[in-house]
Amino acid sequence: MIKIGQGYDSHRFKNGEYVIIGGVKIKSKKSIVAHSDGDVLIHAICDALLGAAGKGDMGLYFNNSEKFKDMDSVFFLKEIMSIVKDDSYEIGNIDATIITEEPPISKHAPEIVKNLCKIIKINESQINIKSKSNDKLGYLGRHEGIEAHVSVLLKKI
Repeated sequence: MIKIGQGYDSHRFKNGEYVIIGGVKIKSKKSIVAHSDGDVLIHAICDALLGAAGKGDMGLYFNNSEKFKDMDSVFFLKEIMSIVKDDSYEIGNIDATIITEEPPISKHAPEIVKNLCKIIKINESQINIKSKSNDKLGYLGRHEGIEAHVSVLLKKI
């Protein structure tokens, strides 16, 4: 059996020095406003995994309590992977799009892919990271935030 999940996350920007995408720290004039580290890519991957497995969303497992304040999102991804594996699923592939005017994500995509593969123990051929601008439209075009959209294919082991 195969199952498909879709995940989405967005966060506002503030002035800062870096963003974290896929567990990789990227130098930037903006930082992400969030309760945790604000890694939109990992959050979207988590929701896509949970959706494909029929397990709800991240909010069911992690709340805005002090316990998760400033938490490294890699923790969330590892916990969600445990849930998916406990249900006898493995990842077929992950396809992700990060939408932001800046910082430029494309040049960091290979490092992001390598890092995510190490965390979730998949091959680089199983994950694709794309970066898009919003052509200066809306809050993304005004450099006010960042979004990630993710599709995941899970296969029953």
